[in-house]
Amino acid sequence: MNLFSTIGIGVAFSPNLKANICEASRLALLFDAKLVLIHVGQDSEEKRIRLEEHTQAFLAKGLNYEMVFQQGNPVDVILSVSESKAIDLLILGALQREQFLKYYVGSIARRITRRAKCSVLLLIKPSVERVACQHIVVNGLNDPKTEHTIQSAFYVGHGLGVERISIVEEIKPSEVAVKVDDDKSLRKVAITKERIRLREESRVKKIVDDLPDQYTKGINIKSQPIFGKRGYSIGHYAQIVRADLLIMNASMQMSFWDRLFPHDIEYILSELPTDVLILQ
Repeated sequence: MNLFSTIGIGVAFSPNLKANICEASRLALLFDAKLVLIHVGQDSEEKRIRLEEHTQAFLAKGLNYEMVFQQGNPVDVILSVSESKAIDLLILGALQREQFLKYYVGSIARRITRRAKCSVLLLIKPSVERVACQHIVVNGLNDPKTEHTIQSAFYVGHGLGVERISIVEEIKPSEVAVKVDDDKSLRKVAITKERIRLREESRVKKIVDDLPDQYTKGINIKSQPIFGKRGYSIGHYAQIVRADLLIMNASMQMSFWDRLFPHDIEYILSELPTDVLILQ
């Protein structure tokens, strides 16, 4: 697999500039990809010098990168450059809520994430020095995109050298539509849940068994069915197990009503539990 041949990152001259560039440069080297630094604003020698300073340490390791300066609406510019440069993975920073240890996607990043035609990585705590990714949680719900998502998660995990990958199958509570009012109905719910759990584990196991050994070797793999709202449940799970990265399917095109009544990715975007990779 070669998911990411070109990685892009929107760069603003903020306190996180160096950390964001370091994270993006490391990923570009890990996945043998070209890096595109996108700055929405006027080009200047001073800006170029600052960006070059932060990439200097990675050039000796073979980093291939270019800078793009373009003025205009930030959302439109970043999406346009991502398309024209054939970017496969776009990296965006997230913000911390004031006085709370919770992260969310700012309005610009949120609009980019909804409209991007490429995969998007949302970073909540970029670091100048590498912090090893040890545990990935990946969405394993019964969806046509899921097989590709799981395959991609193991490709990413292999590249990052992770120790654990948990595949979470979110199951709607409506699949266990039994009213519990006595011991008999309680047993019926328990039996139904167990049947669903076995069905989901079998489906996920088949996907994992078809993966190349090089992507699964040395990784502790766990299948975890959970009952609850899609998006919200897996986000909560990733937070509880302290995952380093959550990997999700991209949502279909969202309507006004989808945004008014959040679900799936919208729950994740509201309060990020960890770094999140949304795969197209």
